[in-house]
Amino acid sequence: MTTTEDVIQREKQFLLQTYNRYPVVIERGKGVFLFDLEGKKYLDFVAGLGVNALGHAHPRIVKAIREQAARAIHLSNLYYNEYQGLLAEKLCALSGLQRAFFSNSGTEAIEGAIKLARLASHRGGGVSKSRLIALEGSYHGRSFGSMSVTGQDKYRKGFEPLLEDVKFVPQNDIQSLRAAVDDHTCAIVLEPIFGEGGIRECSVEFLQKCRALASRFQAALIFDEIQCGLGRTGNIFAFQTFGVTPDIIAIAKPIAAGVPLGAFLAKEEFASAISVGQHGTTFGGGPLACRVALEYLSIVEDEKLLENVVRVGGYLHQQLATLVERYSAALEVRGRGLIQGLQLDIPARLIVEQALTEGVLFNSTQDTVLRFLPPFLLQEKHVDKGIRVLKNLLGKKRKTAKPAMA
Repeated sequence: MTTTEDVIQREKQFLLQTYNRYPVVIERGKGVFLFDLEGKKYLDFVAGLGVNALGHAHPRIVKAIREQAARAIHLSNLYYNEYQGLLAEKLCALSGLQRAFFSNSGTEAIEGAIKLARLASHRGGGVSKSRLIALEGSYHGRSFGSMSVTGQDKYRKGFEPLLEDVKFVPQNDIQSLRAAVDDHTCAIVLEPIFGEGGIRECSVEFLQKCRALASRFQAALIFDEIQCGLGRTGNIFAFQTFGVTPDIIAIAKPIAAGVPLGAFLAKEEFASAISVGQHGTTFGGGPLACRVALEYLSIVEDEKLLENVVRVGGYLHQQLATLVERYSAALEVRGRGLIQGLQLDIPARLIVEQALTEGVLFNSTQDTVLRFLPPFLLQEKHVDKGIRVLKNLLGKKRKTAKPAMA
């Protein structure tokens, strides 16, 4: 019988050591729960870093995968398959944008979005119109293009030189944004809500100014909704939550319920700049992934999960706010829906490790932020369990509690 130690030692011997994993081997999942090799049950507030929005082993997803795997898993983009066009049509209808391109991941979606923006800008303004504006503290991926617009030195260091002509501005700093955008700008790239960056929202005013400047200088406004999109804010797209429409959107994580798939969507004025052979992918948009993605969108609608995201997300926010009121280790709650963060004044990983022993999975980011990306199936009773564990752990870390607000 395979043991946890067997798995860990084998990985240490044969894998590149790029992950700081927790010493748990997950074997299976059901709904909002996961189970390790020893059969221990965990309440999941991580959801595969936002991928498992439908929880684990959703029966309709399992059925779709089984049926499609028996028909065709991969066909290549040399040929048509019956689901890629249907999925593109659905996403365009939901977003109001006109064209879609399917990739394998969110990082690849960002790469494609940048390529499209530069291509469209060169068509209208020549090769000098190539500058990318990005935000300090942002995260867009680990390939060279996505790292180039990631505003955190820890991800960029050691891999230079990256893409040239990228300028970073502070999030929500309208004055700096105004100074950065000009006739050489081809795109403004941003996450409406920073994910890995600590669950920090762009203000509506800042997003509106991004929209206005992009339009004024004929640049692409690119929203990275890889983590905050596809339902996590309570709307299918995060831009709908903020009321500012981008020219290009990158999406991924939950779209195919764990089957690798990403996409970028674009307005026709940008999409029309690209032609046959200028972009492509081997695996992106295969029949299995696209069929599952269609089922994901159908389940979100049929089970009224967006309403659940709003209701339970509001309850989660309220309960996290009580921790801020009562425990000195908890400083601030940020986010909305089921993408939220709790700012601590202690290392968040310590809380994550201790919660693991209590059968609850949390995630830490930016050293002192607990990040919550639970499945859309989450209920108030699950929030209550997570909060009970946090109260116990925060109480241990800070014996002096803040007085409760009246």
